[in-house]
Amino acid sequence: MPTIRSGPMIGLSAQLVVLAALAVTVGLGGAGWLVGTGYAVVTCLALSRGLHRAGAFRLGPADRVTLTRAVLVGAVTALVADSFGRPAPVGLLVAVSAVALLLDAVDGQVARRTGTVSALGARFDMEVDAFLILVLSVHVAPAAGGWVLVIGLMRYAFVAASAVLPWLGGSLPPRYWRKVVAAAQGVLLAVAAAEVLPEPWTTLVLVVALALLVESFGRDVAWLWRRRPTLRQAHPVPAATTAPTAPPVMPARTASVPSAVPARTAPPVPAPVAGPVALPPLLPVVVRSTVALPPLLPVPAPAPAMAAGSGGTVHSDWRL
Repeated sequence: MPTIRSGPMIGLSAQLVVLAALAVTVGLGGAGWLVGTGYAVVTCLALSRGLHRAGAFRLGPADRVTLTRAVLVGAVTALVADSFGRPAPVGLLVAVSAVALLLDAVDGQVARRTGTVSALGARFDMEVDAFLILVLSVHVAPAAGGWVLVIGLMRYAFVAASAVLPWLGGSLPPRYWRKVVAAAQGVLLAVAAAEVLPEPWTTLVLVVALALLVESFGRDVAWLWRRRPTLRQAHPVPAATTAPTAPPVMPARTASVPSAVPARTAPPVPAPVAGPVALPPLLPVVVRSTVALPPLLPVPAPAPAMAAGSGGTVHSDWRL
């Protein structure tokens, strides 16, 4: 655990040293000390929590570069907070901001070359950029107008809106233009803070910065809107369940019997009764009769011996 918190603690210590250096060189009032120290403590706590949640044991090489940028942003924050009570050293403020902006192009390269790219490093870098843009917007707003605060607050408004509209919190695809716009905000605000341009040109620079930011955020919002989950996807309707039905019973296949021959069926079983029962004969019994029945098929006249043996008639078996 001490190893995990060593990086943030080093950043806190470095921030206090930088504030002391500012107090000795250009002077730093109570507001600067208070805001600068509060910024350092919040950064230390947030970074420690981020390391703990990411399961990281130490800051990587690129994270150390970003931590250096965070310390410089803390110095700019202290100078801006102190500028409301007395004139701020504009040259030093712009110079420190320029170094922080230049280092923004370094930490990404270090992460890629050392193979230490991480979600924590990307988030840390983004938060440092966003806070620097906010601080510079606060510094420029008194001279240019309160509308400039929209530049610094737009990212935080987006985060707040995602808490109400969850689809705004979706993952965005990487886009190089988004990085260009973010870097341009800091550069244009630093130019406006330097007060080297006439007022109309400074206003134009700030308008361009705001327009770029609105276009970038608008494109991201439109992309997330088109891919937002619908109500049916968010709350799928359960499929209707039906009682299982028995498989259909196929009729028993019987052999085809010619219609001329009756089908054999089992005789019904009579209920048991008391006493002797006369059962029908199983085989047909030949009954001698004087009634002559016509033959089913033409039969030649029988011989006298055969006719005499059958009682004078000839019958045909049902099996023929």
